[in-house]
Amino acid sequence: MGPAVTSLALLCLCSLGLCVPTGTADAPPAQAFQPEVKKARGDVPDILPEPEPEPTSPVSDFETSYNYVLSRLAGMDQAIHKLNVGHYTLDVKVSQLMDRLSRMDAKVGELEDNIREVYQHSKDNRKETGRLEGCQKGRRMGYKCYLVYNSYEDYAGAARKCLERGGRMAMPRDRKEQEALADYVKSFFHPGNWPVWLGINDLRSEGMYVFDDGTRVSYFQWRKHFLSSQPDGGRRENCVAMSSDDGDWWDHYCDRTMNYVCEFDDRVAL
Repeated sequence: MGPAVTSLALLCLCSLGLCVPTGTADAPPAQAFQPEVKKARGDVPDILPEPEPEPTSPVSDFETSYNYVLSRLAGMDQAIHKLNVGHYTLDVKVSQLMDRLSRMDAKVGELEDNIREVYQHSKDNRKETGRLEGCQKGRRMGYKCYLVYNSYEDYAGAARKCLERGGRMAMPRDRKEQEALADYVKSFFHPGNWPVWLGINDLRSEGMYVFDDGTRVSYFQWRKHFLSSQPDGGRRENCVAMSSDDGDWWDHYCDRTMNYVCEFDDRVAL
């Protein structure tokens, strides 16, 4: 073709929008246009896009912290209120318990007073019963009543038993009382011979004999015999007993056990 025909062809192509820029006639042909294929709904993309971080501001963080602190303070206030209510309830219960304990203590005091009163009445009744028994079962002698107890006690135990029965250990103060008491003791143990405690001793001072009530002994009925005269125990034997066969007095060890005689006041004779 000639140059005229080539120029005409280029003009036609440019009018159609398919003209090739100058200098690119020898370039390789352009790749054919491929339209984008839309994927069906429900298909998962090969790579998920990363979410973009939401923008934050210092003001919103402060409000969040402030609200959190307020909520914690409100919870602490509720807890403190519950503790105060519990403390008040406990204080009321403790006060009620103290009142009950005070009333119980008062009742216990009254009960102890009643027990002491009953015990004292019991002691008084026992003494009165012992006195009546001594005068009914024993031997009357003037304003006294003697009663032998056929049970073994040492000197201190015999004195305590006589006091519990409302009497005291026998204390013959003159010859008349001594003879009456010796006759009663002899008849009680006849035909045997048993010693019995009398309320006489020299425990305070050797050789100074006194009755259990502390008065000095002025009449004595010591055994007199050429083989064994009484008293012969010295500082070892300080308590006095009477022989039941003849009524003579002997000094003995105070921890020796033997029968004893109590005397009581005869109120009928008084």
